[in-house]
Amino acid sequence: MHPIERLRFVARASGADTNLLARETAGALAGFADDPAGLVMACRRIVARHPLSGPLWWLCSRVLVAPDPVAEAWRSADELDADHTGRRLVDALPESSRLLAVGWSGPLQAALGRRGDLTVLSSGCTTGGRLRSRSDRWWDDDIDDLDADAPTIEVPAEGLGGAAADADVVALEAAAASVAGFIAPAGSFAAAAVAHHEGRQVWMAAGVGRYLPPRVWDRVEHGLDAMGEPWERGFEVVPSALVSHVVGPAGLESPADAVRRTDCPVAPELLRG
Repeated sequence: MHPIERLRFVARASGADTNLLARETAGALAGFADDPAGLVMACRRIVARHPLSGPLWWLCSRVLVAPDPVAEAWRSADELDADHTGRRLVDALPESSRLLAVGWSGPLQAALGRRGDLTVLSSGCTTGGRLRSRSDRWWDDDIDDLDADAPTIEVPAEGLGGAAADADVVALEAAAASVAGFIAPAGSFAAAAVAHHEGRQVWMAAGVGRYLPPRVWDRVEHGLDAMGEPWERGFEVVPSALVSHVVGPAGLESPADAVRRTDCPVAPELLRG
């Protein structure tokens, strides 16, 4: 497939897993090895199409500032391949705990198949209350040894506050993050606020490429603001002050330590306009 066509395919994708989308983008960008101007335009178009995706901002920024953009694209793709944040989060959960998962992606849900001792409350997840395992094999090499499905308790929107107050851990997935807050699916702010007020733990899953520097984070927030009224958006900003633990590729860490993982450079040509 021609790089332009592949990039169009990625740009039009909606609802796809963020890491998978970023890896496909890396392959498309590698096709612009002999076209520096085309590479800049391609990166600007992809983040304009997916303005809330931390991994895409991270990938495009790294590619644009690298001496060898092609090598950097594939290096970044390898880092995304090695990201097992979902597995780290699930393995770190206390035994027999009650978990509220708000808006988790398929791979994070798939990782829950590793634990049969959990009570899982699901709100706004993408698989309709069933936790996939075999369908997301790229996420975890051991996934074939797990049950095909793990049932959850579906939580309606009007019951989100009660579920957050009742859960031992509220787990939220960050699409992008900064020192001040993180982008998460709608409903995450309410769940985190209730859990924090009730003394429950709030865990944020922040995998590779999620933490962004202030200048890039400002553009992400601008992209969110452009999506209409706050109650009409599918995503929202959750303050970092509500988070008790962060889970990254290496496992459980404090919010202060997690911020130090910010490794996204600032590419000025990506921020113009």
